[in-house]
Amino acid sequence: MKPLHILFLLIIAIQNVANFTNGKMHHHSPKKHKHSRKLTPAYAPAPTPTYPPSIPSDPSYGPTQPDTYTNTTCIFDVTEFGACGDGSTDDTAAFRSAWKAACQVENAVVLAPSGLVFMITSTIFSGPCQPGLVFQIDGVVMPPDGPECWPEKDSHQQWLVFYRLDDMTLTGTGTIEGNGQKWWDLPCKPHKGPNGSTLPGPCDSPALIRFFMSSNLVVTGLRIQNSPKFHMKFDGCEGVLIDKLSISSPKLSPNTDGIHIENTKAVGIYNSVIANGDDCISIGPGCSDVDIEAVTCGPSHGISIGSLGVHNSRACVSNITVRNAFIRDSDNGLRIKTWQGGTGSVSNIFFENIQMENVRNCVLIDQYYCLTKECRNETSAVYLTDVTYRNIKGTYDVRSPPIHFACSDSIACTNITMSEVELLPHEGVLVDDPFCWNAYGVQETLTIPPIDCLLDGMPQTLAENSLYGC
Repeated sequence: MKPLHILFLLIIAIQNVANFTNGKMHHHSPKKHKHSRKLTPAYAPAPTPTYPPSIPSDPSYGPTQPDTYTNTTCIFDVTEFGACGDGSTDDTAAFRSAWKAACQVENAVVLAPSGLVFMITSTIFSGPCQPGLVFQIDGVVMPPDGPECWPEKDSHQQWLVFYRLDDMTLTGTGTIEGNGQKWWDLPCKPHKGPNGSTLPGPCDSPALIRFFMSSNLVVTGLRIQNSPKFHMKFDGCEGVLIDKLSISSPKLSPNTDGIHIENTKAVGIYNSVIANGDDCISIGPGCSDVDIEAVTCGPSHGISIGSLGVHNSRACVSNITVRNAFIRDSDNGLRIKTWQGGTGSVSNIFFENIQMENVRNCVLIDQYYCLTKECRNETSAVYLTDVTYRNIKGTYDVRSPPIHFACSDSIACTNITMSEVELLPHEGVLVDDPFCWNAYGVQETLTIPPIDCLLDGMPQTLAENSLYGC
């Protein structure tokens, strides 16, 4: 791991301790290739952000962007490999050829230039590659328009996959267009519609972008929209920096999570705007050392940890920090959701300086998460401990209480801390009482509404540590 990323890990570790206790590279001349050329000012790639040196109080803060490219950088323009960019011709072969050539050259750039629309089918861009590879999208890149146009041989689970890569950047000033509407309309997964109605939704729909088993990644600057399913997914990765993204899909588009991470460590998500039909950011099992700051979220289902523990599985999530975020017009705000019957733990979770506007379920712990009415209470559950909510303010949708802590009957939530929480109704003047069940914690300050339902101290018994340690 490079010193930059080691520093990033140390920074996050130091920040989390504070929360819960209160390179030089050798230059190699690029290999010559008939379709490569030196970088010109017209195609200068977006510089790579650095990892943040500290957490400031200013919500507008973001990583700086030093110029890390030189005149010796080679670019591999997909049009020089045969891409038409007319929005209808299949340009997949050109993208694959450009990738294959660039992969062999240090600090190379695969360029999809501006002013063109490229249609490509499901593709895995795999490594290992030489370090410093940049995939720069300045035009529009999109998949085929819906399931009827999707090649039968292609995966319906994913579209663009980046696999086994290290020190790679996805960037640009362009758009990744998901063409999701025809997938959302498939008649096999019901979802909420206007005025309490039920609409059809996706069955086997592809995630738009997936990073798998990769490390030291940067994603910055792009507009990503209308994904058939998750817009961006990280699985089995370590060292991820996401900065200045715009992610959008309609409010009622089903399962269109903005950024989903699972089995991924050392993640920074900064200065991004996400509006979609599901979670803005969802954090699955196996994640730790995640830092989220200056994110605007909504309409959406908020920022979620989970769901965890499905099918009696073990889930471990720790050291998650969310700061200086704005959540508006969303079904949920800050949510932790687990299934009955799971094991493992969620620990060291810190939410600070969060502004809410017309949010239903602003602060929610749900350990009875279930997609049907047939789930039963179990004798085990994912253990939640050390969860802090500090300076959470704004307005809530009056259809649900603003604070809801539904902890498992068998495994209590412990060490919940509430400080400077002020949540008022978006409409009307009556303030709803919070709900607590088997939740232990403290109020460091008076809250609005008062949360008198938290239990003092610790439960008399906790189940065997072997089930809940991570």
